[in-house]
Amino acid sequence: MGLIVQKYGGSSVADAAGLKRVANRIVAAKRDGNQVVVVVSAMGDTTDELIDLAEQITPIPQGRELDMLLTAGERISMALLAMAINNLGHEALSFTGSQAGVITTSAHGRARIIDVTPGRIKEALDGGAIAIVAGFQGISQDTKDVTTLGRGGSDTTAVALAAALDADVCEIYTDVDGVFSADPRVVPAARKLKTVTYDEMLELAASGAKVLHLRCVEYARRYNLPIHVRSSFTTNEGTWVVKDHPEGGSMEQAIISGIAHDKSEAKITIVGVPDRTGVAARIFQAIADADINIDMIVQNVSAAATGLTDISFTLPKAEGAEATAILQKLQGEVGFASIQYDDQIGKLSLVGAGMRSHPGVTATFFGALSDAGVNIEMISTSEIRISIICRETDVERGAKAAHTAFALDADQSEAVVYGGTGR
Repeated sequence: MGLIVQKYGGSSVADAAGLKRVANRIVAAKRDGNQVVVVVSAMGDTTDELIDLAEQITPIPQGRELDMLLTAGERISMALLAMAINNLGHEALSFTGSQAGVITTSAHGRARIIDVTPGRIKEALDGGAIAIVAGFQGISQDTKDVTTLGRGGSDTTAVALAAALDADVCEIYTDVDGVFSADPRVVPAARKLKTVTYDEMLELAASGAKVLHLRCVEYARRYNLPIHVRSSFTTNEGTWVVKDHPEGGSMEQAIISGIAHDKSEAKITIVGVPDRTGVAARIFQAIADADINIDMIVQNVSAAATGLTDISFTLPKAEGAEATAILQKLQGEVGFASIQYDDQIGKLSLVGAGMRSHPGVTATFFGALSDAGVNIEMISTSEIRISIICRETDVERGAKAAHTAFALDADQSEAVVYGGTGR
């Protein structure tokens, strides 16, 4: 008997028909002799609707109460799904995040999982029941308040539970058939990947691919837990996220696994920064103290005549105003000339473990972008990734050009989005 953890996104449980379809799939896994734990997201757009409702009451909802409100969405899903499974003649028990033992930090809206103590889940499984867990939520270790995990929280809940239960696999069900070589909404010729490594998936997720969240993949890599990304609308095999590609597998010879893009970032340029020891540290410490994530950083060579340089970095658009305000307060202390803010940028990333041993990848990438008329503003690299910043309006054209240049196009369109947004 195996132990499977399944996660279903909002589009998979968007209505009663979806809940019944998911219930049948879960029961089928149980009939195959498996113990089954299920993590569910809120139905459809429930979370967005609850946020809108809160903002009609107050423009700045209190974090504790907003978390209490938002966790209701997943509780509705878990209870209805348990009812649907019970109606099929199988016992199902639903649990909130706190009942499932998901213990978090106390940061409302963006809590991180500290530990998982799934005692009640194990009891349910030992009793022959299917356990249904509300994703996206937990309980603070310090305050004992309900918390939410932020974007990708249900994925992270599922993988964390799977690791704590020593599950055989964590199945992430979405509304597409797996992980594709590019976003199929942008590149219709994108093809489904049979396998992708944790490292490649981490880079893809960090670069804008939305099929799996970064924290979820980090957790899976830490515990060497296989993830199977597949559609809840079909029985097709999806994409396996694993430590290494299988020996002799079709992906073994691939140079590039995929191309990701992201239009959610902005760029800040600090002009005329004094080029002396400690200045960059002071700037980025102030940003870090505000818990703002920075992605790419470029510093120009200082001008010999003035001893001044420019520093550019990218960050989420949602945090752009706060970062700009922090830097303006530092201007007198640091002595830089001005701040430039640009939220009309896009990031395009090439990801693949094969580029470690294949020269010419950078030249091919930049050549494809040049031919497509895409101007490169910033460049960042890792061992298995090359990322560039360009105009937001050029991102999709650049993604298609690079996809074709690395022979990633499928012979025929493989990607079908069955519903929702791909999560």
